[in-house]
Amino acid sequence: MNRINKKLQEDKKLLSIYFTAGYPNLEDTTTIIQNLEKSGVDMIEIGLPFSDPLADGPTIQASSTQALKNGMTTEVLFNQLKYIRETVSIPLIIMGYFNPMLQYGVDAFCKKCQDIGIDGLIIPDLPVDVYNEQYKSTFESYGLINVFLITPQTSVERINFIDSISNGFIYMVSSASVTGSQSGFGDTQTNYFKRIADMNLNNPQIVGFGISNNETFARATQYTKGAIIGSAFIKHLSNKGVNSIDTFTHEILNK
Repeated sequence: MNRINKKLQEDKKLLSIYFTAGYPNLEDTTTIIQNLEKSGVDMIEIGLPFSDPLADGPTIQASSTQALKNGMTTEVLFNQLKYIRETVSIPLIIMGYFNPMLQYGVDAFCKKCQDIGIDGLIIPDLPVDVYNEQYKSTFESYGLINVFLITPQTSVERINFIDSISNGFIYMVSSASVTGSQSGFGDTQTNYFKRIADMNLNNPQIVGFGISNNETFARATQYTKGAIIGSAFIKHLSNKGVNSIDTFTHEILNK
């Protein structure tokens, strides 16, 4: 069974953390992953930096720009993660845009992910229909879960279609804005979370965008399986460094 599916079966609210590979420094990637697992995080999204990240807010964009300047590439990331499964057991997901994967070769990219122990991919700019028609069989042949995003504007028909071709969790974007642009959740977001929960989908939902502390984590997970934090964690890395990760996650989880 895929590590993501095993994790989703646990009787708890899940905390997933996103960070940009190669930031703050090129060689920080594996240290961040190891420290995140030690601090109690359930899943990790490893951001593959891209020069034109449309869905990302200024914090993640800035981290991507710096990571690229540091020398991060697809090949460098794969080399850094070559032995990651010797020290890390929680699910690892690569989140990135489709262009670098196309340049690398989709089949070759997926095979490399399988070889080093990546469990899933999040590709915001890969259309659901294109994935289903052209790439689903490739992803599944390498044991990779592809995670799709929905927003408050996604139609019921589209959500049901995404649910029908998913085999992990659905990434529930809390609003239509870019990452890092919210300071909290109001009734609009809470009603949206409840509305999706009431659809009784086959795949659990994990909320991303706008979660930065224990309060927003609790609000986001009231009707969902878990939450994803990205911009707030990258700000913490920028200010405190890679060796103070436990202070961030312990505040989120109220340990």
